[in-house]
Amino acid sequence: KALVLADMPFMSYQVNPSEALVNGSKFLQDAGAQAIKLEGGEEMAETVDTLVSRGIPVVGHIGFTPQSAYQIGQRVQGKTVESALQLVKDAQAIADAGAFAIVLELIPTEVAQIITEKLTIPTIGIGAGPHCDSQVQVVSDMLGLFTDFVPKHAKQYAKISSVMREGIENYVGEVK
Repeated sequence: KALVLADMPFMSYQVNPSEALVNGSKFLQDAGAQAIKLEGGEEMAETVDTLVSRGIPVVGHIGFTPQSAYQIGQRVQGKTVESALQLVKDAQAIADAGAFAIVLELIPTEVAQIITEKLTIPTIGIGAGPHCDSQVQVVSDMLGLFTDFVPKHAKQYAKISSVMREGIENYVGEVK
């Protein structure tokens, strides 16, 4: 009974609201999604409004936005007063546009708390502290799939990379 939430790919919704509507509807009609998630704040409010007003449930995503990692870097967002205030504006704009929840990724705990207290929709934290309404972790981080980079906020509950490496090495050895 899990909600199937499709993460809109890069450039599938940023061009204009009409293109976002076409692509978002494909996720619901063809892929079996029940809602979509897109990244961005105030600049995406019109797109969120277009999708929601046409019956597509939307989850917003602000703070560190993975699709913008090459532009903003993989680091905490909202550390200055100006950027923290912008995150609050972004969250409110997305909520006002009709999103039913919002992901707060890699933002200071205090900023996440302010946003969570201000909004009437649920906040979903990832590296944003304990004050969000819920928490999410990336499964590959939780299971220790990657060893080169482990986010500070990710607890590894297993380290499957070593088991995988051993299995692959055993296979290679047998083939040789």
